[in-house]
Amino acid sequence: MEPMTASHADTDARADLMSYLDFHVEAGVDAALDERPHDRFAEAEAAALAPAPRAEPAPPREPLPREPLPREPLPREPLPREPLPQRDPAPGEDAPLEFRRELPSRDPPPREPPRTYGNAAGAKPGEAADDARARAAQMTTLAELEALLRGFEGCGLRFTAKNLVFADGNPQARVMFVGEAPGADEDRIGKPFMGRSGQLLDRMMAAIGLDRSSAYISNVVPWRPPGNRNPTPQEISICRPFVERQIELANPDILVCLGAPATQTLTGTKDGILKARGRFYPYRLGDGREIRALATLHPAYLLRQPVQKRLAWRDFRMLKAALDGSAAGR
Repeated sequence: MEPMTASHADTDARADLMSYLDFHVEAGVDAALDERPHDRFAEAEAAALAPAPRAEPAPPREPLPREPLPREPLPREPLPREPLPQRDPAPGEDAPLEFRRELPSRDPPPREPPRTYGNAAGAKPGEAADDARARAAQMTTLAELEALLRGFEGCGLRFTAKNLVFADGNPQARVMFVGEAPGADEDRIGKPFMGRSGQLLDRMMAAIGLDRSSAYISNVVPWRPPGNRNPTPQEISICRPFVERQIELANPDILVCLGAPATQTLTGTKDGILKARGRFYPYRLGDGREIRALATLHPAYLLRQPVQKRLAWRDFRMLKAALDGSAAGR
């Protein structure tokens, strides 16, 4: 073991002394005791009354060279101008433009061109129907008539239906079937007789050798009434000019009215369908030519009353005979 020297002892004593002082500092001691007493308050007052030491003045600094700053011209405000004195023009002299007074025009205000009523409920009775009749008479093809109906706003059903249901089948066919109005399936697809009643109509036509390629199918009202309700008389009167023009442009040999609304609208009869069915009515086209219109039961009615199918079968046999007779007469 190495013997302890004097230097080692001094180092240890110094370390002990520093630890002792650190202990007193951490305990809050801020001043050491001396051999004689000290008046700390007097020392503090003497330090406060002692004059502050005068600071020596700093040596003067040489001024830095200053560059002249660019001067921007001040904005000049325009001087107020006094208004020119007004004078009355001499006889025969026109007044200056700035003193001329605009007189109200004597021309009547321009009138808006006639248009179809978007708010059908606000139209006067018969006004929308007259508008429809005038517009339909101007159409020369079925395509033009369909385009007209797509933009027609005179019937309120247009705004509640999903699609226009114009027609289906062959417009060059010899027979044309006309129903009342589209249902939910027809409104969704955009063609007439697409639901269960359409399937029954297809079977009825097939029984006499017809199909949609040899027949033309349409409705009196081309838009579905809400909730499949019956069309109102006003709605029928508005749509009637279109279906009449459609019949004229299709120009069939025989017209088949399916149900009471179509029969009463196109033939003018007031009889119920059970009394009106099975009879041919004269139907006059716009060019003066007369064709025959057969009244029969609607397929939707036959779905509700299957026992009445025998009456519809008689009517379709009459239709078959009429088609064969007209074909033989050609």
